Amino acid sequence: MADGAGKVSMKFGQGFLTDIWYFAALSSDLKPGVLKRYEILGEPVLLGRGRKGEVFALRDICPHRASPLSAGRIVDEASGGESVECPYHGWRFRADGVCSAIPSLVEGQDTDPSKFRVRRYPVAENQGMVFVWVTSDPRDAGEPDQPPPTFPGVVGGAPKLVDSMVFEAHVDHAVVGLMDPAHGPYVHQQWWWRSRGSEHAKSKKFAPAEQGFSMLRHEPSKNSRAYAILGGEPLTEITFRIPGLRWEHITVGKRQVLSLTCLTPLNDKQTRITQIIWSDHPAFVFLKPFIAAGARAFLRQDGDMVNLQNEGLKYGPTLLWIDDADKQAKWYQQLKREWAGARAEGRAFNNPVEAATLRWKS
Repeated sequence: MADGAGKVSMKFGQGFLTDIWYFAALSSDLKPGVLKRYEILGEPVLLGRGRKGEVFALRDICPHRASPLSAGRIVDEASGGESVECPYHGWRFRADGVCSAIPSLVEGQDTDPSKFRVRRYPVAENQGMVFVWVTSDPRDAGEPDQPPPTFPGVVGGAPKLVDSMVFEAHVDHAVVGLMDPAHGPYVHQQWWWRSRGSEHAKSKKFAPAEQGFSMLRHEPSKNSRAYAILGGEPLTEITFRIPGLRWEHITVGKRQVLSLTCLTPLNDKQTRITQIIWSDHPAFVFLKPFIAAGARAFLRQDGDMVNLQNEGLKYGPTLLWIDDADKQAKWYQQLKREWAGARAEGRAFNNPVEAATLRWKS
């Protein structure tokens, strides 16, 4: 958001990044011929897959009388293509957003349906996920100038685990809550994870990564017992990328585990958290019910803490950030400001994160 010439304002807990890819759904969520309604950045978005397999996204509001297009159906066009038919008056819109038919028109009426359109969102499928490009100009689709993100460790076929829930929080608070390294012994006290009494000092190396930063590959903390089920000598690398993607890539010899967390802002008060895990490790065959239960409990503990935090946030307090435990939160804010500034000024993004070793106790 531009704030005067050459200045950019991107306040914590306000606004969203644009001209960027947002995770929307798993490819398997979108069946051919089916329309589904989502909310992204406060806007209703229709996601659909044509009968030939192509995914498309439109603003889920018919410009005629505001009926949700997702309540309609996919129909065949005489030209051989497909369109979405509004359930209210049958107006049809192609995947490019252009209106192709208005059934109520009769001979002699010169209204040209193609002059009407609904907003189109560019979409991309990658590694079994669907990403939606949200541009800063709502009047235009804003063609992407970069590919969707690609992640290491998407192995073993379909995801082994998928979980999702809605945090009652702006995406900024959801992001910072999930990347916070010091809350584990307090929020996630589990016999299989760690206890408050197991806290000890840690030192981790960080480096800039594409549109974000990484905690470089290292041995997991000794007080993180869950890694023990993988056996061997696991190594892990944790990466964050704006606008809200965090993944942990674990290797155990030739075996891999990828735990990806996708944060999608529904609106300024709600964020959908989607946890996806891929692996070719046999532990996910024999111990899947236990791993799934643990991952589910983990996510809901974070959700409960967000709800508790809201009791304080509603009074608008000033938040304190300390080094080194809150350094990642500071980087996130810097990344947001730089991305917004670069896009507003039409220049290349310059990652503000510098390599560093951070120390904290948890």
